[in-house]
Amino acid sequence: MTATKGLEGIVAATSSISSIHDGVLAYRGINIDDLAERASFEETAYLLWYGKLPTQTQLAFLQQQLSDFAAIPEPLLAQLKLFPSDANTMAVLRTAVSALALYDENANDISRESNQIKAIKLQAQIPTIIAAFARIREGKEPLAPLKNVSIAHNFLYMMTGEEPDVVAVKALDQALVLHADHELNASTFSARVTIATLSDIYSGITAAIGTLKGPLHGGANEAVMKMLSEIGSLDNVEPYILNKIANREKIMGFGHRVYKNGDPRAKHLQKMSRQLGLLKGDSTLFEMSARIEELVTGQKGLRPNVDFYSASVYTMLGIPSDLFTPIFAISRLSGWSAHILEQLDDNRIIRPRAEYTGLINQKYIPIDLR
Repeated sequence: MTATKGLEGIVAATSSISSIHDGVLAYRGINIDDLAERASFEETAYLLWYGKLPTQTQLAFLQQQLSDFAAIPEPLLAQLKLFPSDANTMAVLRTAVSALALYDENANDISRESNQIKAIKLQAQIPTIIAAFARIREGKEPLAPLKNVSIAHNFLYMMTGEEPDVVAVKALDQALVLHADHELNASTFSARVTIATLSDIYSGITAAIGTLKGPLHGGANEAVMKMLSEIGSLDNVEPYILNKIANREKIMGFGHRVYKNGDPRAKHLQKMSRQLGLLKGDSTLFEMSARIEELVTGQKGLRPNVDFYSASVYTMLGIPSDLFTPIFAISRLSGWSAHILEQLDDNRIIRPRAEYTGLINQKYIPIDLR
């Protein structure tokens, strides 16, 4: 047996959830461009979970369930208030999701019906957890979720306490659609490996969050925002980027392991970044990002990925940069849970082999002779 580093090119599972063929991303066979422009995140989550787009009645029922489940247990809210205010936000989310299992009497029921309900509960509760901690660390009281509004609307409201603008809600909703699933990425694989042991869905999602926490998976858009802050102004873009290129330094938000001709999701966030800049009356971040894209694509032939423009979008929505990856988790929860359901439908424990490269034919030496 010969190892393949990073399992690159290895087909480890079959799946009918999402696909990437010839640079085209599709959920259940529907092009991501079509979904990004026309579907809500709730429709997209339903599509991932149930394999088809919902009827109006089915969507209304799902929206009602999400609304009913959005509040989090009071003991968990009290626990969030005990966490250090400077705690890593993904560590907070990982711990809180694990704790949710303690308040669910059906946590260990791994039937499809039970897991479908838990997937909806988690989808509703994760935004509440993130928004609650964001307010707690600022010395503010968490806000109860609104009834009968979208996940994007509710999250922005719970963050700020103000009714969000329609364009802002659309921007976040579209970002959630674009990040919802991405084939067998690292965090999704973690979720499937965990659930394949017949562990509970909370364990699977906790494992996925722990994987997404790593900067080589989640966190790229946060790094993009850090770069934009370092540049500071449109005038500084060219010398900064050209210096990076000359020194062969990595420029965050460009290139993708599975897309050779550009990430199909990036153009939607580019458009939204431009629209938000016009709405806010300040297009500086968009203009800086567009100039960076022009330079990097022109000089290195690399195109932006989904993380690049999402940084400016989230910042213009008033979201702190250390919440970018937790927002990724809000979206990807829909994909993770869909993969968990699919794994359990035809389960076999995932147990690959390793290529041994250590010593052989060694002899045991008694301890008094070592």
